[in-house]
Amino acid sequence: MDMDPPVLPVARLDIDVDLGFALFFFFLLCFFLLVTIVRCAQMVLDPYSAISVTTYQEEQTEE
Repeated sequence: MDMDPPVLPVARLDIDVDLGFALFFFFLLCFFLLVTIVRCAQMVLDPYSAISVTTYQEEQTEE
C-alpha cells in the first residue's frame, strides 16, 4: 500500500500585484511623511542649527 505524503501548500502565487504596489507606495509615503515631520520638529525646536554658522555670521555683520 503506497501512500503519498500530504502536499504542503506552496507559497501563494495568486498575490494581487496591484495591491502590493499600492501598499509599497503607501508605506513609502508614510515614511517620507514621518521624516518630514521629524525634520520640521527639529527646525521648530532649534531653528539656528538649520542654517550654517557662516551664513548666520554674514547676516549679523550686515546690520
